Amino acid sequence: MLFTDRAILDGPARITREGHLLAVARAARANNVQDYLPHEIGQAPKPDGTPYRIFRPEAEVFARDAVQSAAHRPITVDHPAEDVSAANWKRLAVGDTGGEVLRDGEFLRLPIMVMDADGVQAATTTHQEFSLGYKADLDMTPGTFGDQSYDGVMRNIRINHLALCRHARGGAELRIVDERTSPNGEMKMSKIKIGDSEVDLSDGAAVAVAVGALQSRLSDAEGKVGTLTAENATFKTSIEAKDGEIAALKSQLADATDPAKVKARDEARAKVVDAAKKIAGDKLVVDGKTEAEIRRAAVEAKLGDAAKAMSDDAIAGAFAAYAPLGDAKPQVQPIGAPSSLGDAADVRNQARFSRYAS
Repeated sequence: MLFTDRAILDGPARITREGHLLAVARAARANNVQDYLPHEIGQAPKPDGTPYRIFRPEAEVFARDAVQSAAHRPITVDHPAEDVSAANWKRLAVGDTGGEVLRDGEFLRLPIMVMDADGVQAATTTHQEFSLGYKADLDMTPGTFGDQSYDGVMRNIRINHLALCRHARGGAELRIVDERTSPNGEMKMSKIKIGDSEVDLSDGAAVAVAVGALQSRLSDAEGKVGTLTAENATFKTSIEAKDGEIAALKSQLADATDPAKVKARDEARAKVVDAAKKIAGDKLVVDGKTEAEIRRAAVEAKLGDAAKAMSDDAIAGAFAAYAPLGDAKPQVQPIGAPSSLGDAADVRNQARFSRYAS
């Protein structure tokens, strides 16, 4: 397929003493994705109606044969309807590119020289834009490069000529007509900015490509917004969870440093320790143990292996049962006072004892 692509002047052009035009151009940009209508690359329309996106990797643009093909290429006025060859060179060519083709960032940098007087006149008046004409193979294997998705890859690039144009197109396309005229032969200069491209409204294909590119970029942007929104929701949930954790830790810190609460905890532990030692003896080790561990140690001291399989709740119940026994002290009941059991016989006996004693 034959493609054309804009070449950008790198610095001012100049006219030599002999009347030739000298300039340096940057062309054949690498690592970019360009849009094509389906019929321009021999493909069926896409289901979503968007243009095909074709990628030009630097491995192809800067391949040795591709770079060498840019040297000593003929310069024409407008893109010819045929490849420039030895058979038509004298009729079509007005100059040529130089042999010193270099890489300049993402571009090829090449010197140009327009030697024909009519060509120089066109280049300095009506045809002030440059456009490469070249052939390439299309590998319709989709993929991505950075944040750019594409439907196919341009390979085996071979440059045929460099054209002086009235309106070089911003993107590579299959066969274009650079001179756009109205039916009466006058130039139609009505243009509009669509996205990054300035297109002539009279060129429906160019408008369609620019609109399709803008729609594709909008779709990509909407997808990124959706992703960022989802990520933001996840971050918000994570932040709220951390806020709750921080609040809980602050509350625990306040409890741990509040003098009244510290005193209450110390007193509660002291009661457990005191009760445990009354149950199991003073040799019971309590240092470094929690209150639950102290209760279990005291109950195990009483019940032995039978306590090892008991749950924490069972241990707490057993400890509560043993604790009063540990706290019990001998009680001396005054003579004449009824017993705590309220035994009527004891009351009568104590009454008789009192009578005899008197």
